[in-house]
Amino acid sequence: MQTGDIDVWLGLDVGKSSHHACALDHDGNTILDTPVDQDEKQLRRTIAKLQRRGTVLVIVDQPNTIGSLPLTVARDMGARTAYLPGGAMRK
Repeated sequence: MQTGDIDVWLGLDVGKSSHHACALDHDGNTILDTPVDQDEKQLRRTIAKLQRRGTVLVIVDQPNTIGSLPLTVARDMGARTAYLPGGAMRK
């Protein structure tokens, strides 16, 4: 994956009942910074809104269990996905 191919970077700090979503455009401007419920419909609405700007990369901090729904929804919608390990976030 080339970073130049990404128009929106959506980071999700996943939680059991909700996630914190922060999205940046390719210039690094914050375009979304809000809680998002652990709910398929709300995740789809959030990703669809961002896809209007182009290719979206959804990045989660936990790929299994509570992070699996956001990843599954993102992949189903044609968004790219990635995992950022906790240790890498602290650097």
